[in-house]
Amino acid sequence: MIYLTLAIVSSMAVAVVMRLSEKHIRNNISMLASNYLMCSVLAGLYAGGLWGGFAQEGIGFAAGLGLVSGAFYLLGFMLYQWDIRVNGVTLSALFMKMGVIVSILTAVCFFGEVPGALQVAGMLIACAAILVIHLEKGSSRVKSGVGLIALFIAGGLTDAMAKVYEELGVASLKNGYLLFTFVSAFVLCVAICLYKKQKVEAADIGFGLLIGIPNYFSARFLLYALSQVPAVIAYPTYSVGSIVAVMLVSRVVFGERLSRRQIIALVMILAALVLLNI
Repeated sequence: MIYLTLAIVSSMAVAVVMRLSEKHIRNNISMLASNYLMCSVLAGLYAGGLWGGFAQEGIGFAAGLGLVSGAFYLLGFMLYQWDIRVNGVTLSALFMKMGVIVSILTAVCFFGEVPGALQVAGMLIACAAILVIHLEKGSSRVKSGVGLIALFIAGGLTDAMAKVYEELGVASLKNGYLLFTFVSAFVLCVAICLYKKQKVEAADIGFGLLIGIPNYFSARFLLYALSQVPAVIAYPTYSVGSIVAVMLVSRVVFGERLSRRQIIALVMILAALVLLNI
């Protein structure tokens, strides 16, 4: 469980740094490009042995799936930004978080993982907790259901790619897979920046590079966690565990008070984590 715990901590760190950057960022795509640049640099350092082995078996699959994964990373972000403008933050965040269902279904339908009764109960409680957190009464109205469904699928498939590689890829090329993933996401970001003629500011680059450090390790630790923990347990634990970590840090660091709804959701999440890991 150590890798899964580290993935949750890294995901929480991404949220904290993004919160700190809110008042300084001018161009989200430029920030995202810098983030993926840092991820690519770190992935390149860990994939050191890859440079002399482009002819080794499995490199083609690692590269191909990495390109697809990188595209999903960027697509998910773009859809999230678009959905926020159209449907608001609440529904967009909800559908992005609920994408964990797609990741779980991928493991069940394609790789034969079968959760036990307690794990199923834990997953249902976890999903209910996400609903409790994000669905304030009358706070949002759906204007584009297609956009939300697309975000739900893209968000889920982004994480599901890690399970696909864990099952079908060569273990020694995991770092290479991450390298291809982040390089492809970086190249796509740069292309969008050039197309939109976005100005690049120092704050965008600085915070993007800073975010890229925990962002890379979040993806790395989740990938490695899937080799130790079944995906039907790892994905919901990672999702709701990250929510708990962010809520607690926001309370301690930023002084945010938890609403009654959030406290109820927090208790539900803790119960779900217990059931998932029995």
